Amino acid sequence: MKKWLPLAILGAAQFIMVLDSSVMNVSITQIVDDLDTTITGVQLAITLYTLVMASFMLVGAKLGDILGRDRTFAIGLGIYGLGSLTTALSPNLGVLLVGWSFIEGIGAVLVIPAIAALVVSNYQGKDRALAYGLIGGVSGAAIAAGPLIGGWVTTEFSWRYVFVGEVVVVIGVLLFRRKMQAAPPPPETPPKLDYVGAALSALGLGLIVFSILKSSTWGLIEPKDALTIAGHEITPLGFSIVPFMIVGGLGCLWGFSAWENHREAAGSETLLDRSLLRIEAMRAGLSTLLMQQLLLLGTFFVLPVYLQVVLGLDAFETGKRLFPLSIAMLLAALLGPKLARRFAPKFVCRMGLLAVAVSGLVLVGTIDVELNGAWFAVGLVFFGIGAGLLVSQLGNVIMSSVDQSKANEAGGLQGTAQNLGASVGTALIGAVLIAGLTSGFVSRIESNPALPQRVQEQISAAASNGVDVVPVEQARQIALDAGLSRRQADALASDYGDALLDALKRSLFAVALVAMGGLWFTRRLPEESASNDDEVPAAVPEPA
Repeated sequence: MKKWLPLAILGAAQFIMVLDSSVMNVSITQIVDDLDTTITGVQLAITLYTLVMASFMLVGAKLGDILGRDRTFAIGLGIYGLGSLTTALSPNLGVLLVGWSFIEGIGAVLVIPAIAALVVSNYQGKDRALAYGLIGGVSGAAIAAGPLIGGWVTTEFSWRYVFVGEVVVVIGVLLFRRKMQAAPPPPETPPKLDYVGAALSALGLGLIVFSILKSSTWGLIEPKDALTIAGHEITPLGFSIVPFMIVGGLGCLWGFSAWENHREAAGSETLLDRSLLRIEAMRAGLSTLLMQQLLLLGTFFVLPVYLQVVLGLDAFETGKRLFPLSIAMLLAALLGPKLARRFAPKFVCRMGLLAVAVSGLVLVGTIDVELNGAWFAVGLVFFGIGAGLLVSQLGNVIMSSVDQSKANEAGGLQGTAQNLGASVGTALIGAVLIAGLTSGFVSRIESNPALPQRVQEQISAAASNGVDVVPVEQARQIALDAGLSRRQADALASDYGDALLDALKRSLFAVALVAMGGLWFTRRLPEESASNDDEVPAAVPEPA
């Protein structure tokens, strides 16, 4: 027990870092009612949380080198606990955004890279390989258990108690962290933080992900409900601002690369040792990890919307319906390290992506106004197996591809890919859902003979700027409040319900397509099975 106590401490920290997003997804309905906000507002909070981590994870990893990994781990946990407490006491969406999306996000960027580095300090050889596998399993368990934990706590008490529980876990980890082997202290002359590089990388990633999030509102190419500043709509050259923001983000990342080249040539400290990105296994692991998180968080946004908004289930019932996924994912994540002894990570990850693709197709066939329980469960089991297999492999592939001295930076890259994928997944699959709902609803309204042409034109004009995800009964009541007759309101509600079901199917079909596309990123993953009996040697970077 003494031997594995450090892993239990690090696993507890990892668990709460990952738990939040799945809890928030399953508790959406109560959060919306409690804070008097919208599903879109909660989606913004979810995306900003992962966006903050994706944007600043490299900075957190560098601070670990500057301050020392033990100190950074403790400081990050303290900040995270403060954010959890703020979130638990949130009176409105604004405070939730500050507490959860920003304060907790900043705490996480300090903790997550430190976890990877502290595994190196506490374990060697086969124990280290097993520890990395189990940390990946803990992440899978957190995502898998989130719906059940969040559903039960939300239904029986309040979603706020989940964050109170996180504060308790943070206090416990801080009290027991001295039981871990201390990481090497920072050098007498620690490296300096590259502030310009930090700003450029954060701005580039932030612009790209935020623009994807707003594409369903502002329009991807053609402007919809355009960004308005001081009463003026921002539509450059008559187009939506979204593609311009994406190009701006890519420009910032290009500027970051050029700046890092300049500092490297001048012999100055850089934010990131970019030679790590020339390691083939590292690149493949990071890109596949990004795809894994995109699929995971995108699906965990869509499924609760179906179960709660369409079927009207409460948070706990939602968690119970997702239980087959939770169990399958946990078991696959725990089985993954054993599979790695017989099969190559490339093979295991490809099987995982194929299982996710099959899951998406099965779930598309089950989406209806009444739950097809048996086939829905089958789809969830396939998804859980696929996601669990991916989670079990990629962390170890990434961390074992570098020398121990680079563990902190590798952890920062891993955290960046993980949270960027999660942020893009929620935004992208959410955008597919909203875009599908809007286009489907407008087309149905325009061809519905039960609605007068004047009403069709008014509804189409209003809906073309984006349609909120609401229960069908709420859509009917909105129509009645707007002065439509009961017959017209029924016709509108029927069109809305059909459009919502089709949009959910499109979203899950998009998940299947992304999973198949993800196979391309696995081509450079290791093709030999790992041995848990020997130390995994660090990979050698490819020549520049």
